[in-house]
Amino acid sequence: MAELYRVLVVDDDTAHRTMLRTLVGDWGYAIVEADDGEAAIAAVRARPIDLVLMDIRMVRVSGIEALEQIKAINPAIPIVLMTAYASVEMAVDVLKKGAYDYLLKPLDFDKLRLTLERALEHIRLTAENRQLKRQLEAGFQRSDIIGSSPAMVRMMETVAQVAVSEATVMVTGESGTGKELVAAAIHHNSPRKEGPFVKVNCAAITETLLESELFGHEKGAFTGADRRKEGRFIQADGGSLFLDEVGEMPVSMQVKLLRVIQERELTRVGGEQVIPVDVRLIVATNQDLAQMVKAGTFREDLYYRLNVVELKTPPLRERREDIPLLAASFLTRFAEKNRKSVERFSPRAMDLLIRHPWPGNVRELMNTIERAVVLARTTCLDESDFAVLTARLHETDTALSSSAFPADIPLERIEREAIVNTLASADGNKSEAARRLGITRKTLREKLKKYDLPL
Repeated sequence: MAELYRVLVVDDDTAHRTMLRTLVGDWGYAIVEADDGEAAIAAVRARPIDLVLMDIRMVRVSGIEALEQIKAINPAIPIVLMTAYASVEMAVDVLKKGAYDYLLKPLDFDKLRLTLERALEHIRLTAENRQLKRQLEAGFQRSDIIGSSPAMVRMMETVAQVAVSEATVMVTGESGTGKELVAAAIHHNSPRKEGPFVKVNCAAITETLLESELFGHEKGAFTGADRRKEGRFIQADGGSLFLDEVGEMPVSMQVKLLRVIQERELTRVGGEQVIPVDVRLIVATNQDLAQMVKAGTFREDLYYRLNVVELKTPPLRERREDIPLLAASFLTRFAEKNRKSVERFSPRAMDLLIRHPWPGNVRELMNTIERAVVLARTTCLDESDFAVLTARLHETDTALSSSAFPADIPLERIEREAIVNTLASADGNKSEAARRLGITRKTLREKLKKYDLPL
């Protein structure tokens, strides 16, 4: 917050300095004043200063001289210079010497405020990145999570806080945002890191087999059960169990899961022996479970048991500054995997990657780059290597600028085409398609049956 930051205002014009003291002070900053470059240097030595706002032309020690000495004392302090006599040469010179920015007098107050906010935001991010680096140096495992954007820094700080506890964690977010990687990071930074990390995708297992998969079964419990099987809870004993797409779990199974969480014990299917289990539970969903509770498709008591701590993974469109890092990592990985000598992206290609909305998030970015690497003919990926993205951007612009369907088309036909197109854009992932369409997975299945589409 602004009131935490101390701004040093330096100007030998008393009236101008007084005006800045009042203006910047009203924005919530603590103000320290100096009437000359020499006094500014002394102020920086005397107390912590977060930002310096300083005139260039002063009688005894100029702003340029003070800039160099302040940077020698503390290179991290952002210094914003003010001048009424700017030139291109001066601008280049002050920026080379380490000024954060320079402003022309008379000051544009809106620009001044924005400049201060940006400079101090840079300080905050630098501090957060430094803290994250300390965590990494102390042994924090990111589990292949890539990103240094503000959204990712905040998320990883929460991961570090949550990991050391025994609390059940619900990881939420859109499909393709890396929820499984976050779950792995929680486990690998927890006191249970030497224990197993067991994963179950609740949407990939039929309702009849899910109970056996989670709790195990005795020999002869059902047709085909020719031997005893230990379930995933027992396999994860002493470690962590990750239940992905928990929102897809049938209500009948939700009751049984709730009992295991409450009692910390289970019984195999077809068995009578009560088996204690010591498991840290991490779940993930791309659905709104609170809304599902209201709709009666998810048990309220289980929801509160699972949602002790919620950790939301940000979509890629909210952390575009991470796209170059992610893209470079995927490029290296897939070039090695496919024995291709692809080394870099052209500026136009990277601009295209950054501008694309990425509805499929990191997973879509990864698949797009793998395809481009496999088909690449040179060492540099250019805009032409991502023609599919260019086409999609064009389709989006066209859809926004004109009606998607002509008049007099039956509503059912429009709905059918919307389902077909959304499934195609989600690479056949029904959970993700349902999310994009704004319906439940069950409703999507019903509509697939209605329009005689593959289930």
